[in-house]
Amino acid sequence: MPNHSESSDSSGHLIEEHVGFDPRIISFYGIIGVMLLFLLAGTAYRQLVKSEAYGQSEHQQTQRRVLIPGPRGNIYDRYGRVLVSNEAKFSVVLYLDELQKDFRAESIRIRNNYRALGDKDLPSTAEMEQIAHVTVAQHYLNIVNHVLRRHETINAKDLTLHFSRRLYMPYTLIDGLSREDFVRLLENIPVGSPIQLYTSNERYYPYSGAAAHVLGYVGSGDNAIAEDEPGDDLKTFSMRGTIGRAGLEKQFDSLLQGNTGGSIFRVNPAGYKVNPPLEHHTPSQGENLVTSIDIDLQRAAEYAIGEQIGSAVAIDVNTGEVLALADKPSYDLNQFSPKLTEAYAAQITHDQAWINVAIGEGGTGYPPGSTFKTLVTIAGLRRGTLNPNDTSIDCTGFIHIGNSLKSCDNGLGHHGSLNLSQAIAQSCDIYFYEHGMQIGAAAIADEARRFGLDKQTGIELPTERKKMLIPDPEWKKRVRGEPWTSGDTANIAIGQGDILVTPLAMACYAASLARNETITHPTLIHKVDRATQHSEPIGLTEAQRAVLIKGMEGCTQPGGTASVLSNLEELKIPGIQIAGKTGTAQFGNQLNVAWFICFAPSINPKIAMAVAIRSEKPGENYAGGLYAAPVAAMVMKKYFEKEAAMAPRSLSVSSLR
Repeated sequence: MPNHSESSDSSGHLIEEHVGFDPRIISFYGIIGVMLLFLLAGTAYRQLVKSEAYGQSEHQQTQRRVLIPGPRGNIYDRYGRVLVSNEAKFSVVLYLDELQKDFRAESIRIRNNYRALGDKDLPSTAEMEQIAHVTVAQHYLNIVNHVLRRHETINAKDLTLHFSRRLYMPYTLIDGLSREDFVRLLENIPVGSPIQLYTSNERYYPYSGAAAHVLGYVGSGDNAIAEDEPGDDLKTFSMRGTIGRAGLEKQFDSLLQGNTGGSIFRVNPAGYKVNPPLEHHTPSQGENLVTSIDIDLQRAAEYAIGEQIGSAVAIDVNTGEVLALADKPSYDLNQFSPKLTEAYAAQITHDQAWINVAIGEGGTGYPPGSTFKTLVTIAGLRRGTLNPNDTSIDCTGFIHIGNSLKSCDNGLGHHGSLNLSQAIAQSCDIYFYEHGMQIGAAAIADEARRFGLDKQTGIELPTERKKMLIPDPEWKKRVRGEPWTSGDTANIAIGQGDILVTPLAMACYAASLARNETITHPTLIHKVDRATQHSEPIGLTEAQRAVLIKGMEGCTQPGGTASVLSNLEELKIPGIQIAGKTGTAQFGNQLNVAWFICFAPSINPKIAMAVAIRSEKPGENYAGGLYAAPVAAMVMKKYFEKEAAMAPRSLSVSSLR
């Protein structure tokens, strides 16, 4: 029981006094104390431990990164002439982040108008914002229209997409301004206006369509690489740049790509960026590329082909550097900047100009025709089945092989008895039918593979044909399930049948012949100190090689299949003897391709070539000597003219040393 006592006051009333201990009150104080401790601990944890995490979250929510790709590097020819560069591209843009008040005011005005009209079917807030965006943007576009006397309108769909995906980027009102319009706007648009003039870069090709298939083209893309840019943890937006889509532009895209720059901005709660940027890094131009192309020879090749369908490849015999790689029909690369139109793309498709036939793009290839007889010659000489002086074969114009009758006609009905050099010069089919049967299909195929005619050349272009086709008995059995016949051997002996090669591969073969070796690795990259290539020797004796070269020289002299090179004054090259071989091959739907491979001078060669000109309609007869050889002669003439012009300069320089 609790203790208590009684006492009286001055009036005599009794007063009861309580003195005791209540544990419930003490427990309540304890609970309050524990809760305060938890609160203090939580506050301390958030302030001391989690402050960095909260700061990072705030950083990510209130900052944005904008990347700006740098301009692409230039592409040059072997003498430093610009083949591809960057040209200023002018646009007028609208900085949407400066129009936040305008958009809000316009939204309110639109809402009030609906209410004033008593329209109960009000658009949603989002819809009214979209209407406001288009209205305000059109207002500023009208200012531009007034200056330029245009009638451009805002594309509502594009603007809405821009707001949702690229709000931190300037919105393009008009792209591809002329310099005159750019200057006119520069004089009439106030400095502080949200309308600004924007200068970017687009690809420019000084020689238009020259070397189009080699150089390639670019397309737009979000390609800014932010490897060294700060803010990789921030939400990032990128200005659109360009990406290589074909040719060297695609093959060396990573090299040519500019170095990305960018800015980090703070954004307000509405999502608009706040200027000035917190950080800024200026983009820089990508690396330059020096090609092996001589633009003079390239243009000479394209001019010589003209309106025909054809390819021409010229190679430096010693280094393998490609001096010209022409393919027609072609296209104007400047039509791809700033954007390829549907109409021009349709024209390229109609002309069948997309594909680079010279490198076998899309799996294209041709039988080499009688140019292959030089390889059959090598196979026969190396195996001892071909005697250069043997004239026992008499070309009467016809020969029975298996169940078929094969013909040979030089315009006189027959060639008569020929030795090897004469058979090469006059391209006698009967001679090579007979000797091809003696050499054998397997030996011919092995020789072709030794020269690499079954493989890619490895040139620095992304769409080269993956492999050539050199058929043999095993291939026919495996692929077609059919036995090899004597007619098949006769066909490959004159470069017909199922053989498929490219003009580039045959140019490499011609360069290998010129060096008396078996493999040439072509390159489109120029190096001043590039060493001479070397590979396995062909394996002919000096006497055997002399017979082969004599036959190829005879091809370009009177009586040869390319005698036009010695008969026409405009095709003659003073002091230079060309060693060549013509060919005419049938393929596909009775189409015809005229070939010419060659190198010059025939002694100590410097340049090798292959030309292939294709017929446009079935049944057209395109002889190599009449259609392909003149193209090669015009390119070689330009080559040796340039060499002669540079010789005095070289002498004068050496005399000063």
